[in-house]
Amino acid sequence: MSHKLLIRILNLLLLLLLFVSEVVSFSAGSRSILRSISNGEDNGAVDNAVDLNATNFDSILRDTPATYAVVEFFAHWCPACRNYKPHYEKVARLFTGPNAVHPGIILMARVDCASKINNKLCDKFSVSHYPMLFWAPPSRFVSGGWEPKQDKSEIRVIDDGRTADRLLNWINKQLGSSYALDDEKFENEPLPSNISDRGQIARAIYDVEEATATAFDIILAHKMIKSETRGSLIRFLQILVAHHPSRRCRKGSAEVLVNFDDLSPLHMQSDRQEVVISDVNGALGNFKMCGKEVPRGYWMFCRGSKNDTRGFSCGLWVLLHSLSVRIDDGESQFTFTSICDFIHNFFLCQECRQHFYEMCSSVTTPFNKTRDFALWLWSAHNKVNKRLMKVEASLRTADPKFPKIIWPPKQLCSTCYRSNGDTKPSQIDWDQDEVFKFLSNYYGKTLVSLFKDKDAQRTNGIDGGVEDLVFSTNAVVVPVGAALAIALASCAFGALACYWRSQQKNRKYKYLPSLKNI
Repeated sequence: MSHKLLIRILNLLLLLLLFVSEVVSFSAGSRSILRSISNGEDNGAVDNAVDLNATNFDSILRDTPATYAVVEFFAHWCPACRNYKPHYEKVARLFTGPNAVHPGIILMARVDCASKINNKLCDKFSVSHYPMLFWAPPSRFVSGGWEPKQDKSEIRVIDDGRTADRLLNWINKQLGSSYALDDEKFENEPLPSNISDRGQIARAIYDVEEATATAFDIILAHKMIKSETRGSLIRFLQILVAHHPSRRCRKGSAEVLVNFDDLSPLHMQSDRQEVVISDVNGALGNFKMCGKEVPRGYWMFCRGSKNDTRGFSCGLWVLLHSLSVRIDDGESQFTFTSICDFIHNFFLCQECRQHFYEMCSSVTTPFNKTRDFALWLWSAHNKVNKRLMKVEASLRTADPKFPKIIWPPKQLCSTCYRSNGDTKPSQIDWDQDEVFKFLSNYYGKTLVSLFKDKDAQRTNGIDGGVEDLVFSTNAVVVPVGAALAIALASCAFGALACYWRSQQKNRKYKYLPSLKNI
């Protein structure tokens, strides 16, 4: 194929794509204008309930950290539904959205049955009138529908929720709670905690995801990717790709890593280095480290009783402990240096990272075993807790419901203690074999057990990673002809682009496993 012919084909394809995009944008734009006019009275209002449709229904309900879900089936043309929306939103404000008063308990969602894409979904739940509300654990919505004569179904119809007060009263009866519509978010409400229950760490998988995404957001927001920190970030990403406890974070990390070398080449010219690094901080913002919709503000295991306690730092510690027990022996030293460098370069608490780096610097012998590194990190965490116990006691800044303790407490691992667990921290005689066994199970199998349970619900071999989290709440209906043109033009253009790219780039990440195996 000659160079001139290739250029001509590319130009024709670009013109075709431009024409199609104009048609689609006009169609979508006209609808958005009509929508803004029809909803003019609601300008400024924020919807807290999550819009579901046939493409995202299963993934959102499967991956929500909430214990229960309320799903409203409605039709946008229905006057009663429009009048009911303010009532539903008053309750949704309490439980759903970035500023939820009582987060992590109930997912409030809605499905528009007037949209053709949702026809089968609404039939699946035998929707007979609008609005129609259902209540169940989120996973039950995924595993099956609802029929009027179905016996012993965990999916229940909410038959007394036509006003905000009545809906909240119905919810309070199910939960044995006393939530009120005028509740405000003054402090966090810690979820019920039982220190002797090992299974509670399973809830921390959501906290690990949020901590991972938050750490990445902080790095980009403060433009911390520089020539001297670039390598440490890549090494930490390598660890996340291989060993992060969340599949969707492994996939998200892999996407960032695959594109990192294109955005920030290894062989940068010195006079353009700062420009390139500045660009990479902005370009990487388009990537979502753990998928498109990581729960935010829904700290579960790591929720403190105050807004400024636990949360991010707790989630980050859980992530590091999980990495320490998931790696192989041969990766222990690499993981140690990667974590130490990552904290030193990207953790903004100056005093915290200085203390951590001092502990890293005190290590003189390379780690050869997973056990040795996991126990070092466990010991380092306890040293941090000992120091903070004294500081927080003197300044009275400790979380009253979650004071710093030596980990693990005897209630969680009595076999970890050779001596009485009530002795002073410095006098505890640890059985380190038992400690490592506990750490491996607690931050390994038990941490991911919640995801394993959800994996069992996935059918037809659909992977549970980033591709499951497709949140298209404002789907645009494209004419068949336009869709076909887009498909043909995109495929042809993509094939040519791939051919050109293959001529320009031969180097691959040898350390990156196949995305299908992540």
